[in-house]
Amino acid sequence: MPAYAVGHLRPSRPDEEVFTYMERVQGTLDAFGGRFIVHGATVEVLEGTWPGTIVMIEFPGMDEARDWYRSSAYRELLPLRTRNLESAVILVDGVGPDYDAAVTAARLRGETARTGTTSG
Repeated sequence: MPAYAVGHLRPSRPDEEVFTYMERVQGTLDAFGGRFIVHGATVEVLEGTWPGTIVMIEFPGMDEARDWYRSSAYRELLPLRTRNLESAVILVDGVGPDYDAAVTAARLRGETARTGTTSG
């Protein structure tokens, strides 16, 4: 099942370090099967607020996503971004091709009935 690295980058003025980061980041992804599926696109906000842009990178699975983020190649490159851009980054599992939201709703409904809370 695919996993995703998702970055929410807040508005800022990129500098030379950010450009260098962008030029070199793909080289850190290749060994882990990572590929950009969204990179700095303008977002269309339908609900709430969303200052900035989004980056989404797909990996074959969560292990590859974690290994990429923890890799020495990426850890060496990371400060070029974090020194210059305010951001939040998460890793999240995707869903398989047979995913059914109604099944998840039924599970959550059952959890709520048993405990009074849900786990999402």
